[in-house]
Amino acid sequence: MILETNIDDMNPEFYQYLFELLFKNGALDVFLTPIIMKKQRPGTLLTVICEKENADKLKEIIFRETSTFGIRYYEVLRHKLDRDFSIVETPYGKVRVKRGYLNGKLIKAYPEYEDIKAIAINTGISISDIYRNIMRYIDLTFFKH
Repeated sequence: MILETNIDDMNPEFYQYLFELLFKNGALDVFLTPIIMKKQRPGTLLTVICEKENADKLKEIIFRETSTFGIRYYEVLRHKLDRDFSIVETPYGKVRVKRGYLNGKLIKAYPEYEDIKAIAINTGISISDIYRNIMRYIDLTFFKH
């Protein structure tokens, strides 16, 4: 399901709390898009992607925690890769890697951002250097070119 509403009169600091509540209650994704509303006022489109069984609970949260008076919602088709996580030992230590499969074949693998961030904080090495080096390691480990 997609739930969406236009908001033009809410304190933007409240979005972080809203996102946390939505994810905690089953949202698969939550995002904001800048829009121009009636009378050419700037506003924000709040979009929530969720499973059908969580839609009512998430609509209640949106009504309670935002300034909106209405929510559009509709069913959508969603195709996703089969995925799994593995933990790999890298030169920086253990890193979780998300792997995606299409028709049973591994087609992509990426390190978890929070693991990369923690390594950067703990080592003082730039996050971009760590990411680049771990991606090379993942390519060699999982794709063996």
